Amino acid sequence: MFTPDLFDTAEPTLELIAGCDEVGRGPLAGAVVAAAVILDPARPIVGLADSKALSAKRRAALAEEIRDKALAWALGRAEAEEIDRINILWASMRAMERAVAALGVQPTRVQVDGNRCPPGLTQPCEAIVKGDATVAAISAASILAKTVRDAELEALDRAYPQYGFARHKGYPTAEHLAALAEHGPCPQHRRSFGPVKKILERS
Repeated sequence: MFTPDLFDTAEPTLELIAGCDEVGRGPLAGAVVAAAVILDPARPIVGLADSKALSAKRRAALAEEIRDKALAWALGRAEAEEIDRINILWASMRAMERAVAALGVQPTRVQVDGNRCPPGLTQPCEAIVKGDATVAAISAASILAKTVRDAELEALDRAYPQYGFARHKGYPTAEHLAALAEHGPCPQHRRSFGPVKKILERS
């Protein structure tokens, strides 16, 4: 756990780098979820990688280890209604800004996955393409965000079992599109996304 004693040193101020990533840009339903993580160099975590390259079981184990060992971690999100209102790009940016702002320890620098930094960050920021596969803190953020969002879609599946959310996690698979055509959208579907918008226009 981080303590202010880390700063009580004659050395230059310790740099605290937060990795940040979001999950859920492509799905037709649910929130976009972001995580920010400041790793502890004294407590390394073996096996961090892009969350999409890991099995669900391995992601769950690593997520627990990240929450236990990180100096700080936090989540941010934007719900379907906000995504529809401001578009998925800006909703993703806001989710990442919220994750960083929610950290119990504020970083001196932020590294985000992708090619664009959230404009609302107050810290210096570096965008790293494929950072979720190459930068440990971004990988950790990717893993936390994905495990949280996947759990939410499994809960959404229990509320609306006709769509198969537990299997496709809201992505536009053939199964999901067929269910959407048959049943219409649920309250968590993103109305501004093409397949959902077309269904609404027909009704």
